[in-house]
Amino acid sequence: MKNLEQSVLQAADRLVAAFARHDRTAYFSAFAPDATFIFHTLDRPLKSRAEYEAEWSLWEERDGFRVRACRSSERNVQTVGNVAVFTHRVETELEFNGEPATADERETIVFERKSSGEWLAVHEHLSRQS
Repeated sequence: MKNLEQSVLQAADRLVAAFARHDRTAYFSAFAPDATFIFHTLDRPLKSRAEYEAEWSLWEERDGFRVRACRSSERNVQTVGNVAVFTHRVETELEFNGEPATADERETIVFERKSSGEWLAVHEHLSRQS
């Protein structure tokens, strides 16, 4: 069980690190093409990785969106067969049109273990930190 948790944490670490350095290619490659996303900042769910990538591009173009740093804490992993639920608190330093902003949120990422042994994110849910 510990090895499973460690491999999920490593997948989560790669995803968070790519996000923290605003590395779109590495970040989006951590998600399955059919992954779904629920963000408290949007009025609708995103039903695929492509929808999220389009939204990200819009944020960059319209809002000058840029991730500057991201810290993950209060981490937990639950595994059930080939599915893992990763929850954490995520503190993010952002930039919008040159102005700094910070976000303190809770996040759930559901991973699926592929036949290759790789853990790929299939769902992300981001909520405000209360």
